Amino acid sequence: MNQRQLGRDLRVSALGLGCMGFSHAYGAAIEEREGVRLLRQAVDLGYTFFDTAEVYGTPADPHANETLVCKALAGRQVVIATKFGLRFDFASGKVPLPLIPDSRPESIRRSVDGSLKRLSVDHIDLYFQHRIDPAVSPETVAGVMAELIQAGKITHWGISEANEDYLRRAHQVCPVTAVQNRYSMMARHYETLFPTLEELGVGLVAFSPMANGFLTGRYGKGDSFDPKTDYRAAMPQFASEAIDQNQGLLSMLRTMAAEKNATPAQISLAWMLCKKPWIVPIPGTRKVERMQENAGAAQVYLSPEEEKTLDEALNHMQMSAVFGGTNIIQNNISSRRN
Repeated sequence: MNQRQLGRDLRVSALGLGCMGFSHAYGAAIEEREGVRLLRQAVDLGYTFFDTAEVYGTPADPHANETLVCKALAGRQVVIATKFGLRFDFASGKVPLPLIPDSRPESIRRSVDGSLKRLSVDHIDLYFQHRIDPAVSPETVAGVMAELIQAGKITHWGISEANEDYLRRAHQVCPVTAVQNRYSMMARHYETLFPTLEELGVGLVAFSPMANGFLTGRYGKGDSFDPKTDYRAAMPQFASEAIDQNQGLLSMLRTMAAEKNATPAQISLAWMLCKKPWIVPIPGTRKVERMQENAGAAQVYLSPEEEKTLDEALNHMQMSAVFGGTNIIQNNISSRRN
């Protein structure tokens, strides 16, 4: 697979693999042996960029995903991104689980040591703040990142769901390599951040690039998901009425896919790959054939005119609501986990 550059010098495969779904949010956690097999096959397919987080797991094993990534990828020449600054409110009983941010310096230092141990590495290639903590300034977080880089515990850092003000303030203290923001044909609000990313030389790692799988065109009325373990059960784009509302979008994808001898999933990924050379989507999947299909998107070329045509159509197209993330609980510091 072709390579892309995030920030000043981090080289990764043009598409990365989002690993969350192996352990969290897309049904019951996958059996570990099968997860190891799939991750190693991704390497064989050319993926060199793998995204995990300390909180991707289950109530019984909250850190299961980092452990799985370690067992599958230890000793292989890959780039691993993980995250700090968030925990799930398992006690709420809600699905999707509400989020509790915590980016206090002492929490970050504890998190990085835990991730280093679970990943069995001497440094983390790309360390993302999982969500902005309104109780901690970007300058404080960036200062800790500078300390961790100086100590050799991380080599690059980034911010997930970053806005312009937070990014600029953090970047002044310690240069940011990438932001990891939600981005797809159905969720384009972060395009307003593109000029800032270009100016600062910051890459975009696009999560949910196919609107949680909806843009593959493989879901229809009657599809169901386990509401206890699968977030898609509550995502508006998978509701029966949304299938009707999104027919224009799906038809457009199928038409261009036929013209390009590609699939709708590949078109939705190629659309963002062709926008900027510093955009790296990280679709997740539990199937080797989908990994191979997604990797093939890097070979699908859309001309500037075709990209503009798609954008114009998207600007005026009827669409359903799309999942935009789970609620963040604003706990005060005294009520946070120590």
